[in-house]
Amino acid sequence: MLKFVSRDRETPQKRNPGDRRQDFDEIYLRFVDQKAQEQASRCSQCGVPFCQNHCPLGNDIPDWLKLVTEGRMEEAYAVSSATNNMPEICGRICPQDRLCEGSCVIEQSGHGTVTIGSVEQYITETAWENGWIKPLTPSRERPQSVGIIGAGPGGLAAAEELRREGFQVKVYDRYDRTGGLLVYGIPNFKLEKDVVARRTKYLEDSGVEFVRNFDVGRDATFADLRKEHDAIVVATGVYKARDLACPGAGNKGVIAALDYLTASNRVGLGDSVPRYDSGELDAKDKNIVVIGGGDTAMDCVRTAVRQGAKSVTCLYRRDRANMPGSVRETANAEEEGVIFEWLASPKAVRGDAAKANGIRISRMELGVPDESGRRSPVEIPGAEFDQDADLIIKALGFEPEDHPAMFGEPELKTTARGTLRVNPTTLETSIPGVYAAGDIVRGASLVVWAIVDGRQVAAAITKRFTAAEARPIAAE
Repeated sequence: MLKFVSRDRETPQKRNPGDRRQDFDEIYLRFVDQKAQEQASRCSQCGVPFCQNHCPLGNDIPDWLKLVTEGRMEEAYAVSSATNNMPEICGRICPQDRLCEGSCVIEQSGHGTVTIGSVEQYITETAWENGWIKPLTPSRERPQSVGIIGAGPGGLAAAEELRREGFQVKVYDRYDRTGGLLVYGIPNFKLEKDVVARRTKYLEDSGVEFVRNFDVGRDATFADLRKEHDAIVVATGVYKARDLACPGAGNKGVIAALDYLTASNRVGLGDSVPRYDSGELDAKDKNIVVIGGGDTAMDCVRTAVRQGAKSVTCLYRRDRANMPGSVRETANAEEEGVIFEWLASPKAVRGDAAKANGIRISRMELGVPDESGRRSPVEIPGAEFDQDADLIIKALGFEPEDHPAMFGEPELKTTARGTLRVNPTTLETSIPGVYAAGDIVRGASLVVWAIVDGRQVAAAITKRFTAAEARPIAAE
C-alpha cells in the first residue's frame, strides 16, 4: 500500500471519442488485474477514511482496496457487497468525483485520487466471472410477504435485503423490464443493460417475484395490494418532468428528456418505437439544444451525438463551476463534440405550434446567493442571441406524481414538495405498514441514495416483524 507517491493515478483505458460517437457501447474498458492492483495500492489507508465517510452507503473502501492489492479478490467482493446491493452499477454510474473520490485524502495532497469506482466495478465483475455470486438462501422462510411498488434501484435493494431475511417478496412495476431508470433512463454508454438484467436474474433466482406491466389503479388498487401483503414499500421514483417556462414551450419539437432517453434505450433493446421511427425522438441530422445542467442533460447530449445529430448544444443558466452534473460526464461530452453555452437561459422558442425552428437565449450573470447558498442567475438586459434548433430537449429535473390521487389513498400524506412524508428513522409513511424509499422520498437524487433507502426500509420492516414475533403471548 501507500504507493501514491511513486505511482500515478490511472483510469481504465477510455475509447477514442471518434469511435465512441459511432455506437452506444460503454466508453471505459475494464481494468486488467495488474492495473487494478496497482491503482488499489495507491490508497493511503487513512486512519479516518474520508472516502468512506463521503460514500452514502458507508462502503468500507480502504478495506477492499487493500484486499485487491493482496490479490484476495473473493474477500474483496464479500466486503464490497456487504454494504452495497449493486456495486457493479455504482462503480459505473456513481459521480465518484463528487463523493468518494472527491474526498480522497491523497487527492487533497495533490497526488490524484485513487480510482475507487473503477476498482469497485472490477471487483464485482471478477466475482460474477468466477461464480462467487450465488442466489440467496435465507436461513429460514418467514410467512410475511412484502409488496414493493417500483423496480428501480431503491425497490431492488429493498427486495434483496428483505429476501435475505426470508420474507416473501413481490415487486410490481409499470414497465415491461425490471430496473426502472437503470434500464430506460441511463444510456448504454454508461450502463449496458445486460448488467441490470444479470442483477435481476440473481434476484429472481433468489426467490423474488416480479410482476411487470403493472399499474396501481389499473391492474389492482392500492387497497388490494395492502390486503395481499403484510407490508408495502413505495419505490416509484419521480417521473413528472419540470416544464419550460417561456413562450413557445408547447411547440412541436420541444420534448421531455425522459421521453427522449426512453425511446433511445428501447430502440437499443430492439423495441419498435413509432415516435422514434417518425423522427420525432431521433436526433439524426438535426440541430439539438438540451436545456439543463445535471446528469440527465449529459445523457441527452451524448445520446444525440451518437444518433448522428448535426450539432449538439447544452444551455445552462449558471457557470461551469456551479453545474450540478458530474465533472467527468461534462468532460466526456466535450470530448465527443458537445458545445456548452454557460450562463445562458432560454427566453423563447422560435417557430410555431407545428414546428420549433430555433431558440432565443438570454445571457445571464450570477447574483446574490439563493436559499440553497448558490448564486442566483440574473438576466443581462439586452444580451440575447438566437440559436438554430430542430429539437429542444428539456432536462430540467423531475417532480413527484400525485401519489394520493394515483393510489386512491388520501391518507397517504405528502410534503410541500409532493414527496411522500415518512418517519426519517423507519421510512414508514402516514399509513401504518406502508413504507417508501428512494426519489419518492428524497426528490430526484442519485442511484446510490435510493439503494441506501432500500436497505434502510428493509431493516425497519425486519425489525418490526422480528419484534412482533418476540412478544410474549398473553395468558388466556
